[in-house]
Amino acid sequence: MKAIIRFVFACSVFCASAQNADIDLLTDINARNYPQWDKGMDYTSSSVYPAMVAVPGTMLITGLATGNKDLQRSAIKTGIGLGVNTLITTGLKYGVNRPRPYETYPALVIKRTSTGPYSFPSGHTSYAFSLATSATLATKKWYVAVPCYLYAGTVGYSRMRLGAHYPSDVLTGALLGIGSSWLVWKLDKWMNRPKPAVSRPE
Repeated sequence: MKAIIRFVFACSVFCASAQNADIDLLTDINARNYPQWDKGMDYTSSSVYPAMVAVPGTMLITGLATGNKDLQRSAIKTGIGLGVNTLITTGLKYGVNRPRPYETYPALVIKRTSTGPYSFPSGHTSYAFSLATSATLATKKWYVAVPCYLYAGTVGYSRMRLGAHYPSDVLTGALLGIGSSWLVWKLDKWMNRPKPAVSRPE
């Protein structure tokens, strides 16, 4: 019984310290108003939604125009990855029900954008990292991967700067975005692996 009490106490202390670190980092990022910078962050954050159409759409159109079947397939996998990511992210949002940081800490966190009801995980971040991962897996080029992940990281930063998410929301969103696209690519590779040759008796 004492061991259980100590375990519960240790978990409580860990969660409290993690929450403190979360809000401390967020307030460092979110503090002080810089109107032009914040406007740019809002544009960056909002750019995710058109990018969700533009990235797979560009892949598909280019693939059709050039007859590149691999690129066409990559467009489809990108769309599926976004779909898987949306299901997981939305399920977690409504399952966890974590309030937005500006709701829990109105005196510490400045709200600079309109948001939905729940904070965990960051949907914008997960979409951006899902797109970045898909583009990287589709091209396998460092000069595609670097700007894509820089963009995704900036989206994640913007969500904290705008007061919409805790750092833990953003980190989880990034992992979900990367994982959902990677999983789709792996499943596609597994489903289309070469079949072993069947030897026939002579």
